[in-house]
Amino acid sequence: MTAIVEHSEFSLPGVRCAACIAKIEQGLAHVPGVRSARVNLTAKRIAIDHDAGLDVPALRSALDALGFAAEPVIAQSGDLAHRRESRQLLKGLGVAGFASMNIMLLSVSVWSGADGATRQLFHWLSAMIAMPTVAYAGQPFFRSAWSALRHGRTNMDVPISIGVLLATALSLFETITGGAHAYFDGAVSLIFFLLAGRYLDSAMRDRARDGAGALMRAMAPGGMVLLPDGRAEWRSAEDIAPGMALLVSAGERFAADGRVEEGSSAIDRSLISGESRPEPVDAGSAVIAGSLNLTGPVTVRVTATGRDTTIAGMARLMEAAGQGRSRYVRIADRAARYYAPAVHTLAAASFVGWMIAGAGWHASLLIAVAVLIVTCPCALGLAVPVAQVVASGALMRRGLLVKDGSALERLAEADRVCFDKTGTLTLGRPEVVSIEALNPAECSAALALARASNHPLSRSLARTLAENGSRAADAKDIREIAGKGVEGHVGGRLARLGRPEWVGTAAAADDMLCCAFLIDGGAPRLLRFADRLRPDAEEAVARIARLGMEPVILSGDRREAVAAIAGQVHAPAMVGMTPDQKVETINRLTRAGHHVLMVGDGLNDGPALAAGHVSIAPSSASDVGQNAADIVFLGDSLLPVPIAVVAARRTMRIVRQNFALAIGYNILAVPLALLGMVTPLIAAIAMSTSSIIVVANALRLARCTR
Repeated sequence: MTAIVEHSEFSLPGVRCAACIAKIEQGLAHVPGVRSARVNLTAKRIAIDHDAGLDVPALRSALDALGFAAEPVIAQSGDLAHRRESRQLLKGLGVAGFASMNIMLLSVSVWSGADGATRQLFHWLSAMIAMPTVAYAGQPFFRSAWSALRHGRTNMDVPISIGVLLATALSLFETITGGAHAYFDGAVSLIFFLLAGRYLDSAMRDRARDGAGALMRAMAPGGMVLLPDGRAEWRSAEDIAPGMALLVSAGERFAADGRVEEGSSAIDRSLISGESRPEPVDAGSAVIAGSLNLTGPVTVRVTATGRDTTIAGMARLMEAAGQGRSRYVRIADRAARYYAPAVHTLAAASFVGWMIAGAGWHASLLIAVAVLIVTCPCALGLAVPVAQVVASGALMRRGLLVKDGSALERLAEADRVCFDKTGTLTLGRPEVVSIEALNPAECSAALALARASNHPLSRSLARTLAENGSRAADAKDIREIAGKGVEGHVGGRLARLGRPEWVGTAAAADDMLCCAFLIDGGAPRLLRFADRLRPDAEEAVARIARLGMEPVILSGDRREAVAAIAGQVHAPAMVGMTPDQKVETINRLTRAGHHVLMVGDGLNDGPALAAGHVSIAPSSASDVGQNAADIVFLGDSLLPVPIAVVAARRTMRIVRQNFALAIGYNILAVPLALLGMVTPLIAAIAMSTSSIIVVANALRLARCTR
C-alpha cells in the first residue's frame, strides 16, 4: 500500500549560499518520512514532499536541528520577512558607512604622526564609535555564525565574525593599555564592505520574487455571486467555489475560471493568447480568471477557483522556473564551500606556528588577525556586484533597467533569442491605416461614437481622428452593444461603429484587424487597423544575428498575422503557441545545451520570461511581464536588446579581470601575512586597496554601451 504524500513549504531566512542548500537537502534526506526536499534560494523557501505521518512541527524541528529557523509559509509572511531583512541590512550599512568615515578621519591623523596623548585620545574616540557600530551593524554576521557553530558546522560568516571581533578586541586592548596600534578602522570598514554586498544580494532577490506575485494580483479580488434566491452578493475570491454563478459587468476582471451561461461580450484574453484583438464570447464560451470583460455583462458558471485557475497555474510555472534559475551556481557560492575552512586553517596555523617560534600570544594573535583580515573576500565579493552596478548604470542611461544582479552574467552566456510578436517585435498598438475612407462628416460622427467606447480599436480610431483635426458630432442615444459595437443618432440618423457584419458589410479579406462604420442612408465604410513593427526592429534582429545568436519568433497569434512580421525581420517563427508550449520550447533548447534569451511583453509571456536563461521586456509590457523579466527597456525602439547583449559581454570580461586581480592579491598578500610581515592595519589597507582596484577596473564599464 502506498503512503499518502503531502507537501509542505517553509520560509528559510537563514539560507545564504550553495553550502546551506546542500546542508539542508542532504540533512533532510536522512529524516524518515521525507520523500524529497528542494531549497529555493531566490525565494529563501524549501518545498518538502513527505509522508502523511510527518507533521509540520516535526519538519520544523528537523530544520531547526540542522541550524535553520523555519516558518511555515502562510499568506505573505515569507515575503514580509525577506523585506524586513533587507531593511535591517540597509540600516546596518548606513551605520557602518557613517562610522567608518569618521574613524578613518581619526586614523589619518594617527597615520600622519599623532603621538602620545593625542594618539590615545583618537584611539578612544575611535573605540567609542566602533564598539556600538560593531555590535549593531555586525549582527547579521554574528547571528549567522553563532547559529552555524551552535549546530556543529561552519559557514562563510564564521571567519568574518572571528576576524571582526578579534580585531575589535585587540584594538580595545591596545587602547586600554596605551598601545601604538588600534584597528577599529579595519574592523568597521570590513563590516561596511560586507554589508554592501549582502544588501545588494538581498535587494536583487526581493525583486526576483515579485513576478509570480504580480501575476496572481491580475486576478480580481472577488466578484458578485448570484444566490439561489435571486439576490447578488459580493464575495472575495477565496469564498467563491466551483458551481456558483458569477455576475461580471463590463470593465471588470473575472475572479474565477468558468463558462458563460448568459449574455455576450468581448473579453481581453491577452494574458493567455497574447492576441491583442478582443475575443467575443457568448453562452458556452470559456473564460479565465484575470481576463478583462470589455463590453457587456455576462453570467458565468464557475469551474475553477484559487490555485486551480489557469492564471494560478501560470504563477506556479514562473515559480518553478525561478527555482530552476536559483540553482545556477555562482562562482562565489562555490568558493564559499572552501573559503571558511581554508581561512580558519591558515589563521590557526599562523597562530600556532608563531607561538612555537616563540613570538608570544600577543604577536601571534596579531598575525592571526592579520591573516583573517587580509583574506577577507571583499575584492572577490565586489568583483561581480560592482561591475554589475556600473554596467547597470550605463545601461540605464541608454534606457535599459537591469532588475536582477545576475542578469548580465546570464545575458552574456545567451546564444539563442526567442521573440514574442505582439507588443515585442510590434508596438502592440493597433493603428488605423484607412482613415481616408471617411469623409469629414463621417469622421465627426465616427469620433462621437468611438470616444464613447473603451474598445482598443475605438480608442485608436478616436485618437487618430482627433489628431487629424476632426471634431465630434453631436450624437444622442449612444449605447454600446456587447460584442457588436456602438450606435447612436447623429443629425437624426442612426450611426453604427463596430463589427463589420453588424454594420452590414464583410470583414477584410486579408485578415487584417478591422471594424466598420455606417450612417443610415450611406454606404458602410471598412476601417483597417495594423500593428506596426517597432522602430529599428529589423536592424536589432540583424545585429543579434551578427553577435552569433539565432533569433526565432514564438507567437500565440495566427500564421497569417505572424508571417509578414517574420519576413520583415528575417527570422523563423513558431505560431499558435500557448504559454506552456513556449516554456516547453525554451526548456527543449535548454536541454540541448543552449542559453535562451526570451524577449516578451504580455501576461502570457510571464512563464516563458521566467523559464528563459535571461529575459528582456519592453516598458509597455504588462506588470507581470515587467516583473518576470530581468531587464526592461524604455521607448519603442528594439535596439536596446543587442546593446544589452554587447554590454553584458563586456561586463563579464571585466568580472573575469576582477577575479584575476582579487586572486592575485590573495596570492601576494596571504604569504606576507603568514610570515608576520603584515599588521592588522596594513592588512585592512591592503584589503581596501584591492577593493579599490577592483572598483576602478569596474568603472571602465561606464562606457560599455558605446
